[in-house]
Amino acid sequence: MYAHDDVPNLLFPLSTGYYANHPSFIVCKSADIMLRHELGTNITAIVNRLASELQNTPFYSDFVADVQTTMATQNFSKERFGTECYEWIQGTSLDTRLRNALYHLMHVQPTLLANPDTPRHVLKEPLAYVRKAQSSWERRLVKCVNSMAAELNVPLARRRTKQEREDFADRWANLSTDESDLSMIRPVYAPKDFLEVLANLRNPNYDETTEENLWGSIQLPFKVNDIKGLVEQYGELACCCKHTGLDESVPGEYKPNLTLAEERLILGQKVVERNHGPLSRELCKTGCPTSLRGSLWHQVLGLEVTEKHCKYYEELVQGVYQHDLLVDKLIMKDIQLTASNDDQYFVFEDILFQVLLCFFRDTEVLNHFEHSSAAPPLAAARGNTPSPDSLVAYPPCGVIPFHGFTMYAAPLSCLYEDPVHLYFTFREMYCRYWYRLHIVTSHPQGAPALALQFELLMQSCETRLWQHCAAMGIQLLPIVFKWIVRGFSGYLIPDQLFHLWDVVLAWESVEVLPVLALAIVSFRRENLMDVTSQQAAEAVLADITAIRVIPLLKLALSSDRSRDRET
Repeated sequence: MYAHDDVPNLLFPLSTGYYANHPSFIVCKSADIMLRHELGTNITAIVNRLASELQNTPFYSDFVADVQTTMATQNFSKERFGTECYEWIQGTSLDTRLRNALYHLMHVQPTLLANPDTPRHVLKEPLAYVRKAQSSWERRLVKCVNSMAAELNVPLARRRTKQEREDFADRWANLSTDESDLSMIRPVYAPKDFLEVLANLRNPNYDETTEENLWGSIQLPFKVNDIKGLVEQYGELACCCKHTGLDESVPGEYKPNLTLAEERLILGQKVVERNHGPLSRELCKTGCPTSLRGSLWHQVLGLEVTEKHCKYYEELVQGVYQHDLLVDKLIMKDIQLTASNDDQYFVFEDILFQVLLCFFRDTEVLNHFEHSSAAPPLAAARGNTPSPDSLVAYPPCGVIPFHGFTMYAAPLSCLYEDPVHLYFTFREMYCRYWYRLHIVTSHPQGAPALALQFELLMQSCETRLWQHCAAMGIQLLPIVFKWIVRGFSGYLIPDQLFHLWDVVLAWESVEVLPVLALAIVSFRRENLMDVTSQQAAEAVLADITAIRVIPLLKLALSSDRSRDRET
């Protein structure tokens, strides 16, 4: 029997030579098996890098402590210690936790799976002209924020007085009643401003005389999925006949004596008990039971809210009390312009104020820039000479809010009553999915690629409507782009929006957004064929709250439609 001190560094060091006789065999073996399944190759170097990165996560210290405590009660031979540890841990809750952590790490930090010799700036963004465009966009945003600060004669950040801190803490639960004058505050930018940037972006090396002609608003030669590729990607959704987003009252798939809703609830409870991310993700493909959606999303995202999360959130709250930021006014104005005027979300104003004010002070958000084409804006503290050592991210999270940013968090207020759970779910979803929707990037799930994908789908799947719009000078992209940038939040009712976000989480992709945009346009085809102006087209697509997401997605992804386009 081993005491705690006899099994130090249970998972590390991670030299491959230790695999057979060292406790690190556990995590390395698990990582190796998962990566072979994902990539189908021998990736020893990536295994070591993944395991090393795992050591820097909050998960690691808690996991090691639990493993050491458990192992102290077991009898293992010293010669085969690593192998016996690995064999014993299989099927236990520790094994599930480790697999969840590795699975989550691979999806959150995809650059860990890349060639280690690839330069960092190439991993973030491989195309030089896209990097240059994103850098120019960032400078423009910083200039707007600085101009606003100068115009209002307020600092970017200041420390609140003791009295101000006490007053703000007293109002914390009722920030929606704050009477601060925000009339001079305006959004830094809106989706339409970002679309103009994308529409003006060109590849300087693209030769239109020899290459395929680019006809749409987005003049970028990116490779995106056509309808055939999307049907292959989302084939399970297209073929699924029993989905909670269709009709929950029909007989169950496996137990006809139960309704589909009852059957899915029983199945969902079993999946939640297993607490395995990939399993929860599979369930999301056929729709989440409403009462279990919050728990299932946590498992897909690799979230396990503990006391440490509560303490960290409280530290962020104290940071809000301590300092007043200009971006506070920007996000408070955005909440007033969006969620406060939305029939579905206005009752959640207070919790949205709390969550979003904390978000803009969270330096953990900066980690997503490691695999993003963007870089956080930098500023020097007042009185300091700007230098590499004195520059810090501003705001601390590195994200400048745009008009509609609030709507990434607003729907989650319908799922989570506890602001801590809401906050960490929002942060995880933003850092995994939404951040690419407002940066210039060549990533296939970035805003430029999604806009291009919509236009190409329009041309191939709705040719007659596309020709009609071209003849009338009507552009549908500016209308649907705002849907895409917000992830349709604020445009669909929460119930339907959650079905859409189920698909995003289940397939780990936002490519479904332009597919739904195409499906809605197709659904309104007859009305759009009658319009002769941009204003009339906007009126036809102004209200999509009655849309049912899953039936439209199934129609857009139907194999018959794909075959029709091929012929």
